[in-house]
Amino acid sequence: MTSQRILNAYIWAFLAFMFAPLVLMIIASFNDASPPSVTDWRGLTGKWYAFFWMSEAELRADPVLRALDRDRFIGCFGNSLQVAAVVVPLSLILGLSGAVMLTRWRSRANGLLWWVLLSPMLAPGIVLGLSALVFWGRLGVGAGLFTIMMAQVTFVAGYPMLILMARLQRQPVELEEAALDLGATPFLVFRRITLPFLLPALASAAVIALLSSIENYNTTMFAKGGACTFATEIGAMSRNPNGHPPVINAVGSVIILITVSAALVHAVLTRREMR
Repeated sequence: MTSQRILNAYIWAFLAFMFAPLVLMIIASFNDASPPSVTDWRGLTGKWYAFFWMSEAELRADPVLRALDRDRFIGCFGNSLQVAAVVVPLSLILGLSGAVMLTRWRSRANGLLWWVLLSPMLAPGIVLGLSALVFWGRLGVGAGLFTIMMAQVTFVAGYPMLILMARLQRQPVELEEAALDLGATPFLVFRRITLPFLLPALASAAVIALLSSIENYNTTMFAKGGACTFATEIGAMSRNPNGHPPVINAVGSVIILITVSAALVHAVLTRREMR
């Protein structure tokens, strides 16, 4: 009984440690104070959320919002979407290729290939960013969105590969072998049997690759040159010597709301399918 109480206390302490900062961030996003605070309450406001659709006159009327470059922030978010639009498909293709090779190709080199393909995930983001910057710089390509894409693909592709490998290991190989024995080509077997089986895993891998691309900071920071992304711009705003603007809290709260909503929708749909 005592051990169970200790375990419950540890679980609650762990949950509080994980989620209390998020709750405080959400509360501070509604406080009319800058920098954000939950102890110095200046009144309830929603202007930090309305920052992105305020008129220019309303922005100039507020000293905190006037100091922020809304157009640049929106442009950096657009850059993140452009990067993700390239990184996600490339990561899925490379991850699928690696997963198929490691699960279907029987060789003594599989162990070595496993570590080679996963090594970018284990390398520090700074190393990947600087490596991409130096490599493409030697080829005459300046740092920018392209180098960000190439740097991110090197490690983001590892996530789809792991997800797809787990899915492929549960697929009965006999189905593919039977189709080959009946005269189907390897491409037809992949298109009609393997790919439909992988579709749920591909969707999950795409979501994880998208989130990994948008939120990445370390690798992107060292490969971006003069460009900017959503993560690097928030990082630059948070380094304000006078404290980070409450707009960051509002953006974080919106991200949490979207994430929780998506998780709830998925849970509801899964429960309906089980019924």
